[in-house]
Order: sequence, then C-alpha cells, then structure tokens
Amino acid sequence: MSKQKIVHPDRDAAFVTGAYSDGIVAGGFLFISGQASVDFKTSTFILGSIEEETARTMENIKSIIKAAGATMDDVVKSTVHLSNIEDFDRFNAVYASFFGQVKPARTTVQSVLAEGICVEIDCIVKLPHTNGN
Repeated sequence: MSKQKIVHPDRDAAFVTGAYSDGIVAGGFLFISGQASVDFKTSTFILGSIEEETARTMENIKSIIKAAGATMDDVVKSTVHLSNIEDFDRFNAVYASFFGQVKPARTTVQSVLAEGICVEIDCIVKLPHTNGN
C-alpha cells in the first residue's frame, strides 16, 4: 500500500515540528492528524473561546481536506477531544455548521490537552476520486 503525505497549505516548512503528518492518503481515505486552533504560518496556537477555537480548527481541517482534493461532505468520521466537556453544546453548534445534512460519525471525549487549547479534532475522509462508495 502506498501513502501520500498531505500538508496544510499555510504550513511554513521552517516551523515543522513533531513526528506526524497533517494528513496521509492511503487506501482511498485521507487520515487527518489531530488539529487545533493553530496559525500554520507561525506554528503558534491561537487560544480563545470554544467557539473561536472550534472554528479555526475546522478551517484548518477544511484546508487539509481541500489540499487532498475533497470537501467537508467527504468526512466520514471524526474524533473530538474537549478540554472541558461542559463546552459540548457550544462546540457542537460551531462544528455542525461545517457540514451538510449528513454529519460524520463522531466520538467526543474530555481530554487533557496541551498548550491550554480547548479542542482537538482528527478526521477520516473518503476521497471522492477513488473507487468505491
């Protein structure tokens, strides 16, 4: 099986850290690493309200998905880590606005997150230009 690395289009190569890829295409799917409210041009976290961090995180995910040739409608599964599960309803309102009528399958848990962030999200995307449904 071959793998293809997908990089956020705003990522500055001078700031590449960590032993992971933004996304990997394999077997007709895009697997997106946990994303947060990051400014990829400076590789810095942008902290804010749960709504602000969720919106920036989802925009980062959307950019990675677009770089792989897909759209948010192609997301089939996501895993969400919230630093405070009491933020769920406020998070969910922003998250839902990024998808059409059919939302992806999702797991949401409370987790201890680094750098003081409120939310981290990873996704699995079925690429539209591959065989199968």
